[in-house]
Formats: sequence, structure tokens, C-alpha cells
Amino acid sequence: MNQENIQENRSKRFLKAIGLYAIGNLGSKLITFLMVPLYTYYVNASDYGLYDICLTLILFAIPFMTLQLRDGAFRFLVDADDEKRRSIVITFAYRVMFVTSIIAILIGGCVEIFASVQYMWLAILLLIVMSFYEVVVQITRGLGNTVSFVGAGILSSLCIGVFSVIFVVWLKMGIEGIFIANILARAVALIYIELKDRIICKYLVSKPDYGAIRSEIVKYSLPLIPGLVFWWIIGSTDRLFIEHYLGLTANGLYAVAFRLVSVLHVLATIFYQAWQETALRQYESADRDKFFSDMFNNYLYVLSCVLIVFVFTLRLCYSWLVSEEFVVSVKYLYFMAVSVLLFALVAFMDMGYQCAKDTKQTLPAIILAAVVNVVSNFVLVRHIGLWGVVVTSVLTYLVLLIYRVYDMRRYFKLQLYAHSIIPILLLILGAIMYYLTSNTICDAVFVFVVLLLTVYFMPSEIKSMILSKIKKT
Repeated sequence: MNQENIQENRSKRFLKAIGLYAIGNLGSKLITFLMVPLYTYYVNASDYGLYDICLTLILFAIPFMTLQLRDGAFRFLVDADDEKRRSIVITFAYRVMFVTSIIAILIGGCVEIFASVQYMWLAILLLIVMSFYEVVVQITRGLGNTVSFVGAGILSSLCIGVFSVIFVVWLKMGIEGIFIANILARAVALIYIELKDRIICKYLVSKPDYGAIRSEIVKYSLPLIPGLVFWWIIGSTDRLFIEHYLGLTANGLYAVAFRLVSVLHVLATIFYQAWQETALRQYESADRDKFFSDMFNNYLYVLSCVLIVFVFTLRLCYSWLVSEEFVVSVKYLYFMAVSVLLFALVAFMDMGYQCAKDTKQTLPAIILAAVVNVVSNFVLVRHIGLWGVVVTSVLTYLVLLIYRVYDMRRYFKLQLYAHSIIPILLLILGAIMYYLTSNTICDAVFVFVVLLLTVYFMPSEIKSMILSKIKKT
């Protein structure tokens, strides 16, 4: 098979993976997106801010609950070439999860002896089911059952929507209703996966012969835990600074804006999941550097154009997407979206560590970025309010991206193409338009112009893939 056919085949596989993950993520996240207006109308800003802090702390605890087997199990199942090895990996993951769940319950019992913490048991239960869900769906994905992975995501989100209507709207349970809806939704998704794929029945063994596999998984997974702690510091401590200096109401405003902008994060996640599978399999290919460079430049182009169109469209619709109490947060959207773009590019770079199974090398840059994040938040939030958090987020991911570009040279060499200057210039122009004008007609015209420029300057590789798909349909 010649190089042209190889390129075409892996592009087709990548597009197929993009399609599958898009169905799962867009379907599920659309429901989550629609929950934001619902929550803002039935839960006040202060209470929503409190729930957001609880969720932030739960996300912090998940890496410790799972020992980061979410990534470890997936990585080793991708390489597993026989049923015995798969059984060992999955059995180890499940046993760890059961042990850590018991530990979480015991810690909760000890805390209750000395103090009464509001919503503690609901938070612990949500932590447990979210941890199991994160590990199990990655096991499903590692086994190649992408349809089950996608189905679980959609089912979970559908259940969140249905249960939220029942407990938040109908029964008016407020924060408790949000907790219960999320707990039951993950539980239903876990039951669905087991009924469909029979993972426990097929792969769990009572006396596994771990051999060297267990130590290999631990060696891969454990370095990811401190890394994720620092990722949590980068992505979540802003809520704690907001709550401390500005109050729960400000945190609620920020949380709503962040939830809406996170639609871009969903798009980045779709690409990342497809890219993760592709990169792991193409890392040893002869034209790796060119292939990775093509992907990076095209990704920058597409994501930048989507960002501009999405943010301006969101501003046009913002007044009816959220209640009047939250409309003021519209001014933060553009630079929040830019920080998501920078994060997505950093995630692209991180694939080098996974491909080489060199996860310990992720730590220096993340530690540096976490220090930048905490110091910037401490200095800026007190003086410029929520803008301090937004500026800090952009600065943090920019520092991390610069470091990653330099560090990735040990794994692969990326080249920035000339046409990539177009999306960068569009991002700068978009920022100028967003903050100097607030006219609906100007916004609509600018979005139309960006769409025209997007088509005109579109890289030839993307045009070829699109035209190929159109011809087949």
C-alpha cells in the first residue's frame, strides 16, 4: 500500500472516530447545556454557586478514588492482545475501585462524628458513582466498544435531564435534586454498560495472575495523579478564589458562563478522544511528524473559526438562554472561550507523553502552570473581580502551551504552517469586535464574514475530506 493510500485510510478512520464521538458528546452535552437555563430559573445564583463548589471538590477527589485508572486501564487495554491480559487489567481496575469506595465511606463516617457537613453524603455518593462511571466507560472504550461508550454518555445525560425535571422542577428540591439527578443518571448508565457488554461477567476473575502487568499499570497511572491535582488547581481553584473574595453569587455568574462556553470544550473533547486513538496507533509511523503537524495546524484552524462563530452567536442568544440575573456574565465569554482553545492545544501536545508511556514528564509544566494560576488569581481577583479569573485562565494555558511546544520535541516535531496565521488574526479581530461593538446587526455580519473567510482560506486537506464525504452521500 502506497503512502497516499495509507494517509487516506487513516484519515477515514479518524473521521469515523470523530463521527462516533461527536454523536456521543454532542448528544449528551446538548442535554447538559439545556440544564443550565433550567437550573438558573429554579435555583438562585448563590445556591448554584454552592453546588458548583461541591462539584469542583468532587472532581478534585476523583483521581484519588480511581488512582487514575481511568487513563491507565484504557491505555493498557488498547495494547492488550488477548483475553487473559484484558481480564487482568479490568479485574485490577474494579478491585481498586471497590476498595477506594469503602475508604471514602469510612472517611465520611469519621467526619460525621466530629462535624455536620451539608450535603456530605450526597457528595460522597456522587463521587463514588462518578468514579466508577469514569473508569468503566474508559474500559468499554479500551475494549473497542465505542458504541457502548457513546450510548452510555447519551443515556446518562438523558437521565440527568429527566431526573432534573422530576427533582428540581417538579419536587422543587433545589441542590439536593441536582445531586440526586446526577447520581441516578450515572447509576443507570453503569447498569446499561453491564447489561450490554457483560464486563463483570466476562472479565472479572477471582484469582488473577497479575505478573508484571499490575506494576506497569501503576507505574503509568500513579504519576498522573499529582498531575491531575495540579490540573484541578489550574481549572477549579478559581471558584474558591471567587467564593472567598467575591461571594457565592459571583461564583454562580461565573459558573453559568463557564457551562455555556464549555460547549467548545465538548468539541475539543470529541477531537481529543478520536485523536487519542489515532495518535497511539500512528506514533511509530514513518511520517509521524508530518502527520502530527497536519493534524495540529488543521485543528487550530477549525477550532479558531468555530470559537468566533459560537461566541458571537451565543451573545446574540444570551438574554433568553439565561435569566436576567445572569445576563451580566456575557462580557466574559470571549476570553473564556480563548482559554478553552489554549487548553485544547495543550491537550493535543500531551499525547506525546501517552504515546511514549512517559507520564512522569507531564509534571514540571503542570506544576509551573499551577503556580502561575494560583499567584495570578490571588493577585488579580481581589483587584479586578471576575476579570481576574478570566485573565488568569488565559495566561495559565498560554504558559503551559509554550512549555509543551518546547517539551514535545523529544517525542515529535511540529511545524506551524503559513496558513495558520489566518485563524490567529481572526481571533484577534474577533476580540476587537466583541468588546468594541454590541450591535446585533454588526455581530451577525461579522459571523457571516468569518464563515466566508473560513471557507475561502480552508486548508486543502480539510477541503478534500469534506468533498470526499459529500461525494459519497
